Amino acid sequence: MTKIIKQTGRLLGVLMTGLVLALPWAQAQAAHDIRGITGPTFNLYSFVFNMNLPEGSSLQMWGFGDADDGAGATHPEGEGYGLPQYPGPTLIVTEGETVTINLTNLGVPQPVSIVVTGHNVNASGGSAGLVTQAANVNESVTYTFTAPEPGTYVYHSLDGANPGLHVEMGLLGALIVRPADGSRSAYGAGTETDYEQEFLSLLTEVDPEIHIQMERGHVEHFTQSDRFAKVWFVNGRVFPDLFQGDFNSLFPNQPYQSLALAHPGDKVLVRHVNAGHDSHPFHFHGENLRFVGRDGRMLTSDGLVADLGRSDNTINSAPKQTVDAIWTWTGKDLGWDIYGTGPKHKHDCNGIPVHGGGYTDEERQTAGFDPVTGEYCPDHGKEFPVTLPGAQDLTLGGWWSGSPFLGDTGDLPPGEGGLNPFGGYFFVWHSHAEKELTTFDIFPGGSLGAVVVLPSDVGIQ
Repeated sequence: MTKIIKQTGRLLGVLMTGLVLALPWAQAQAAHDIRGITGPTFNLYSFVFNMNLPEGSSLQMWGFGDADDGAGATHPEGEGYGLPQYPGPTLIVTEGETVTINLTNLGVPQPVSIVVTGHNVNASGGSAGLVTQAANVNESVTYTFTAPEPGTYVYHSLDGANPGLHVEMGLLGALIVRPADGSRSAYGAGTETDYEQEFLSLLTEVDPEIHIQMERGHVEHFTQSDRFAKVWFVNGRVFPDLFQGDFNSLFPNQPYQSLALAHPGDKVLVRHVNAGHDSHPFHFHGENLRFVGRDGRMLTSDGLVADLGRSDNTINSAPKQTVDAIWTWTGKDLGWDIYGTGPKHKHDCNGIPVHGGGYTDEERQTAGFDPVTGEYCPDHGKEFPVTLPGAQDLTLGGWWSGSPFLGDTGDLPPGEGGLNPFGGYFFVWHSHAEKELTTFDIFPGGSLGAVVVLPSDVGIQ
C-alpha cells in the first residue's frame, strides 16, 4: 500500500493538483543541494544533439557535456550525465580557487568558446576569435580564472561573428561559487544568507525556426532581429517534464529537474538564472522571496544607505542576469493548523501542549515558530475553517492523498495509487508572461513549476 497522508479530508484549496507526474521523493536525505560537477578543474566538450519536447517535436541543439564521463556515458544515478546537455553542466567551485576549464569542440560547426559574465577569463590554445580564443571542430582551448566572490553566475559560448546564436542553440550553463568558509550559506557565515534547501531555476527560450536553419547548415540565415521565441524552459525542460527527477532516463540531455521541495520553516535558496535572450517575470506563490544577491553580488547595506535586499513575489530578470533569493513558508496567519487537529494529529508546538491544555491566545503569540516542525504556533490547534468531508464521502483517486496538506502519514486502500504520496502542499512557481506558459502555443507548458512543502518527517532528496 502506498504511504500517504491519512484521510483528514482537507480541501485542495490553494494546492495545485493534477499537475505533477510521479514525484521523486525519498526518505534518504534531509536537505537538497544543486546537482552539478565540482571543480576547480573541468573537462568539457561541445557536441550536436537532438532534444525531444513533450508534444512530440524535436530540436537540434548544441550543448556542453562532461568529458570526464565520456560522450554517451551514464551517471550512477541515471542516464545523461556524460551526454551533451541543455543547459550545460552546472559548474560548482569555491571562492578564491583557480578554475580551469578545458574545452574540446567535438562537432559544433562553429568556433565554440566560454565566457563568464562579468569576469575576465584567460584563454590559451584553439583559434583566435573576435572576443576570446575559440575551439573549431577537433580543437581545444583552456580557460583559467580565479573564482570570484560567492554567488551565482552565467557561463556561455560567444561567437563574435554571430552574437546570440550560441546561446540560442544551447551553449550555456550556471556557475556557482560557494563561500570559502565552508558555511551552508549563499555568501558566507554571518551574512544572514544561510539555507536548508538549494535549487537552481535557469530560464531560457528558443525559436525553433533558427534550429531548423542550423540543422540545414544555413548559419548565414541567423539574425537576432528575426528571432521569435516559441518555447520556454526551466532547467532545460518544459512543463510537465520539469517535475521529473534529476538524471531521469526520459530526458538524457536535460538532466536537471526544477521542482523545489521544502519543509515548513525551511530557508529555500533559489538560484535564479536568466541565461537566455529575453526578460522573464517569474512569479512565486506561497510567500514573498527575500532577495539577497544579484549577479554574484550580495545585496546589503554599506552603512550609508538602507539594505539593498528586498522582499517581492516576482523576479524580473534581464538576459544574463542572476538573482539569489530565499523563500520560506510557515503557514503563518492562515488561521488554521497546517498539521491538523484532533487525536490523530496531536502534537506540541515549542514544547507547549495545545490540545486539552489552557493555552491562551496571548501565549500563542509569544510562542513564535516551532524549531522542529517550522509551523507558526499562534495558529497551532486551530480547526480548519470549513466543514470537512467524512471518510465515507471521499472519492480516492490518483491525486487525492486523503489530506492535501500536511498531516500524519498512513496507507491508502489496496489498489489506490497516489501521485502525491506524502501529502505535499503545492505552490505554483511560474512565468507571469502568458505566452511563456505554453509550448508552441499549447497550454499548459513552458515555464510552469512549483514548490512542494512536505511534512517535517518526510525526507528530501
